[in-house]
Amino acid sequence: MTFKEKIYSHYTQMLQDRIDVFRDMISGLTEDSKNDAKGSAGDKHETALSMMHIEQEKLTNKLKEALDQKAILDKIDPLKTTENIVLGSLVKANGIYLYVSVALPKIAIEGINVIALSPQSPLGNHLMGNKAGFQFEINKTHYTIQSVE
Repeated sequence: MTFKEKIYSHYTQMLQDRIDVFRDMISGLTEDSKNDAKGSAGDKHETALSMMHIEQEKLTNKLKEALDQKAILDKIDPLKTTENIVLGSLVKANGIYLYVSVALPKIAIEGINVIALSPQSPLGNHLMGNKAGFQFEINKTHYTIQSVE
């Protein structure tokens, strides 16, 4: 498995784990609200149900966001390499590895830090379509693209 494939695999698993956790939490809240509805009455009961409903909505929104991110990752072919930076490219710039995909937490693979960023981010936007050797500046930081996989 190549370095790029390991990154893709790690981020895919990370998102799948998030999706599973959100689904479990939503399921648990649904069960709690069903059980709570059977034996309670009054203002406290209504408040508790309302709070559970609000929490369920928050979790549902987070689940949708994770599913959307996973859908974008699923479109990426980790075996594909191009000269120009596209969705799914692994870019080395200023000694930093950047994975152009979706905005996700920094990870370490084989002791090397990798930052996943969205093509819509300011840095991602500057990278898209360019090749190794391209130079640009963002927020007074000068970047040089060293390699593209």
